[in-house]
Amino acid sequence: MSDTTASLTRKISSAGDLQSVVRTMKALAASSIGQYDNSVRALGDYYRTVELGLSACFRESTLAAPMTKQKKQVDAGAIGAVVFGSDQGLVGQFNDVVADYAIKTLAALPGKPEVWAVGERVHARLADGGLPPVGLFAVPNSVKAITPLVGQIQIESEAHRAKGEYARVYVFHNRPKSGALYEPVSQRLLPLDAQWLQGLAKVPWPSGNLPEVMGGGTATLRALIREYLFISLFRACAESLASENASRLAAMQRADKNIDELLEQLKGTFHRLRQDGIDEELFDVIAGFEALSKGETHPVSG
Repeated sequence: MSDTTASLTRKISSAGDLQSVVRTMKALAASSIGQYDNSVRALGDYYRTVELGLSACFRESTLAAPMTKQKKQVDAGAIGAVVFGSDQGLVGQFNDVVADYAIKTLAALPGKPEVWAVGERVHARLADGGLPPVGLFAVPNSVKAITPLVGQIQIESEAHRAKGEYARVYVFHNRPKSGALYEPVSQRLLPLDAQWLQGLAKVPWPSGNLPEVMGGGTATLRALIREYLFISLFRACAESLASENASRLAAMQRADKNIDELLEQLKGTFHRLRQDGIDEELFDVIAGFEALSKGETHPVSG
């Protein structure tokens, strides 16, 4: 059935309302990207402080040796993995990309993986890919909600590690990338890599005074390692959320462009129909006027 001016008016109004919603979501996504990017940058100074503390601890060979011995046990036992995804839609292939990357990476490692999913959608995607998660965490909806999530992950991970269920812990997430929306990345959180430990031991101290570990070297080292794990998980979550909102922003930009094109098409059709209606009315007026004019020039004789 051909469109009428009334139906086109309704379509134009609906498209305009939808565009308002899309532009609101664009603004929210752009704002969210900023707060998550700022939180990642803010971690830089804190990470530097923790790094210097670990460097001071690892200068002591008696502390570094037990950590590097874990290298021999890397291939033993199951693998613990945390995969960050999303709980909401309109993110394109965000969950597919990180889930496929995690499945492929874990399949190449020895040992049986036990996965925790952050987000219902990536949870479903992992299950469909033959890697059903053993746990599910809700995706934070703000920067303030990241810290409680990281605490839950650390408690869950430590509980399983204390039981000896696995010796390795990996984290998978999407990270913002210049020139593209994001890229999937992974990091092995535990056990700490010997090369990484040796590199920390060589980090130059910022002052001329030699550092001294206070309160017992082992206790301080454990506290700093907990902070390092916290920073790593917090950064992974914040980068994942920034990537998610970047993907949503791109989707909303495409939707906004499509709606603009649709509105232009609908308005063009509306104006053509309206002009056709006006032309028909003018033709009717002219035809009526001509008919009346001919009637006046040829009067009927009695």
